[in-house]
Amino acid sequence: MKRFLPLPFYVKLACVLISILLLGYLAKIGDTILIPMILGLLFSLLLIPLSNFLERRLRFPRTLAGILSVILFFGVLGYGLFLLASQLTLLKEDFPAFKQQIMDGVSNLQTWVSHQFGIQHKDQIDFINKTASKSVDSGTLFLGTALVSLSSMFILFVFTFLYTFFLLIYRGHVVKFLLFVNRVEDRPIVVDVIKQVQYVVKKYLIGLLIQMSLVSLLVFIVLSLIGVKYSLLLALITGVFNVLPYVGIFSSMLIIAILTFATSSFTHVVLVIIALIIVHMIDSNFIVPKIVGSKVKVNSLFAMLSIIIGEMVWGISGMFLAIPILAIVKIVMDRIKELKPWGFLLGEEDSKDEVYKDLFDTLNPVEKKIIEENEPKE
Repeated sequence: MKRFLPLPFYVKLACVLISILLLGYLAKIGDTILIPMILGLLFSLLLIPLSNFLERRLRFPRTLAGILSVILFFGVLGYGLFLLASQLTLLKEDFPAFKQQIMDGVSNLQTWVSHQFGIQHKDQIDFINKTASKSVDSGTLFLGTALVSLSSMFILFVFTFLYTFFLLIYRGHVVKFLLFVNRVEDRPIVVDVIKQVQYVVKKYLIGLLIQMSLVSLLVFIVLSLIGVKYSLLLALITGVFNVLPYVGIFSSMLIIAILTFATSSFTHVVLVIIALIIVHMIDSNFIVPKIVGSKVKVNSLFAMLSIIIGEMVWGISGMFLAIPILAIVKIVMDRIKELKPWGFLLGEEDSKDEVYKDLFDTLNPVEKKIIEENEPKE
């Protein structure tokens, strides 16, 4: 019979906090390895049905099926980025008008500041010149940072491609390892976790693509009705930025407002902002709950918290990976007895949830009454 040494609460708390700090530190310093590996895992889970089709229906060897699946996927992804880049080149035609509109706006702003605060144009220009001088001094550093970012993106793309390919062809080997490393009585739980993770990731990524398409279509329609130039380009930008939950829509709103101001009137800018707010409300209340949210049952509080932590640790990549990682963690917690309360905490409030029922059955009448008093009214 195994005996465990009981530890005081403060010792357990210290161990948990130290473990979290160590994991966060390792994630931070290992981002070059972990980010493409996690992306490769997500993409390989998405491509498993295609690889299985090539292997079982067309009798392709696994290696050939894997490389064809990965090339096809990244080819479609690269073609989409190429279309977006080709649309961006159209902006150069309106660059003179954009520059003139910005200059006029700055001039009007200077006049308003002079009238409201009594700061003369000369003092404003001196301030702008000092700021510009500092910007020029840091230009070399900015250029170096930009070059490093481009090289990092290239490395991320190459490593993600390789990880996706290798995880796809060695998926059976990884599953066998997960089964062998666990006890016989725990293997049904491991199989259940693997199936659920594959299902949730696949549905989440497909739902994300559908969400991007619907948001781009809605934005394209409203911008075309308003009469905004480059409505297709701005709609694609909004769809791509919308991948970042909560943050993307407001970033795209700022970009679209600036481009609209440069090519149109201030009235159009106001109409565009109102239209994007309406599209965001439709996306948040109808598209996400029905298409994306139904597959990833994580409550908004911890979703937002995970996005913030992901940005702090891994930047934009962390914001994109935060919700899938949180969903996988919840799946694992829901199937481990000791971690079920934490899985329940991460999930949506649903009285029909199996984890909730298991926890509710262990409560005494007084505890059940307290919970029932705090339940939302239907």
